[in-house]
Amino acid sequence: MKKILILNGPNLNLLGTREPAQYGYTTLADVEAFCKAHGEKIGYEVECLQSNWEGALIDKIHEAGRLFKAGELLGVVINPGALTHTSIALHDAIKGVDPLPVIECHISNVHAREEFRHHSWVSPAAAGIVVGFGVDGYLVAMDGLVRKTVNSAATKKP
Repeated sequence: MKKILILNGPNLNLLGTREPAQYGYTTLADVEAFCKAHGEKIGYEVECLQSNWEGALIDKIHEAGRLFKAGELLGVVINPGALTHTSIALHDAIKGVDPLPVIECHISNVHAREEFRHHSWVSPAAAGIVVGFGVDGYLVAMDGLVRKTVNSAATKKP
């Protein structure tokens, strides 16, 4: 069974307790559980990783590129957290494993928040972006990943 990889960046381990007015009370463990259940429902195994370390996320993206080329991975959903706004290295890692499809996902609408959150270094490298749907955005991103990869591959001319 092909996998979908869910990556979460810095401070997302604090979901449920960090700024609940902004992010809600759902924990990261809850998010991972409902992503895995949704993956099973749509026919994919889901692997989750959260790290506060940029390098760990980059290493996992590199590994995902190899798994994608081997036909073992459908793609990646990533919530880079604050690295969204600072990490050229994440951008370069994603570009470096092209054509691996990566969907950028944010719980809050980053464009309705502080101005420094309006710019993403990840977005130009992403196949799609989901913002502002709360934790349900992960499911929207997973469905979008499937639609973008599986459905578009089926409609391409030989």
